[in-house]
Amino acid sequence: MSGFEDLNWPRGSAWLAGDSLPDTAGSVSVLGVPLNRSITPGRCDLAPGAVRKAMHRLATYDAAHHLDARRVRCHDMGDLRLAETPPADAVAPIRSAMEDALGQSEAVVLLGGDNAVTRPGVHGLGLPLDRVGLLTLDAHLDLRDTGGGLHNGNPVRALLDDGMPGNNIVQIGIAPFANSSHYMGVAMDAGITVVTLATARSMDLQLLVHEHLLMLADRADAIYVDLDVDVLDRAFAPACPGSRPGGLSPGAVAEACYEIGKHPKVRAMDVVEIDPTKDVNDCTCLAAGQFLLSFATGVVRRLDGDGAY
Repeated sequence: MSGFEDLNWPRGSAWLAGDSLPDTAGSVSVLGVPLNRSITPGRCDLAPGAVRKAMHRLATYDAAHHLDARRVRCHDMGDLRLAETPPADAVAPIRSAMEDALGQSEAVVLLGGDNAVTRPGVHGLGLPLDRVGLLTLDAHLDLRDTGGGLHNGNPVRALLDDGMPGNNIVQIGIAPFANSSHYMGVAMDAGITVVTLATARSMDLQLLVHEHLLMLADRADAIYVDLDVDVLDRAFAPACPGSRPGGLSPGAVAEACYEIGKHPKVRAMDVVEIDPTKDVNDCTCLAAGQFLLSFATGVVRRLDGDGAY
């Protein structure tokens, strides 16, 4: 029936707009950060709006964990006006917005934008970099040289240049034929923990993420998670220019996002590298919306006190 709305089937879009249960445990803030400084030209700046639109087709109830995302209130803070902003100039506005968000919520989700979001997002935590842990789910190392400027291929390298210790960084999902031996050498020399895609696929991704969050928590006061959606198999992420065949499944990444949301030191997660103009049947944007909701249900578990960390 056209226009039919079932009040017993609450939508993710309504949750984004503030719909919540009466007994909320806390809140999550969502902030659109449409940076668009990609090596491959595209329209990642359109992603925050496209993901929000896809949320209308998702419900808020997670049957796997018997949790409703509406147990945490969502503060959708809209989009920062950053589409034409160089990444180096984005730190101040993102820091200011995240300060507001973290003051009222247990965690913040940044909807990119491309992967250039990650460096200013980490700085937005407002902590010395040696007290921040970074976990990336990404097909790429993002360690390209910064001499030619900041872009989506070098946020991790830029953070190293800024003073983040390499042993505070874990990168999961690094794909074959998507990186170079030179930049793998940079990772090894810096002391970054690199988990290849082959290893991630051979293990329980949720458990793998759990173990590395524990490791980072021993070294850091807060953890930032960079979810580059191109870690998915390209069949599930046609809107990600950097996705490759053989990547992770959306189900595995959603379970990882639930695990990430559970951890009390995770203060922010970004969801990046979606160009909606390249999507097919909205499958990439729907996956991103599911990742956001899975993270939120993890935060519910965290705040209910049974997250087991």
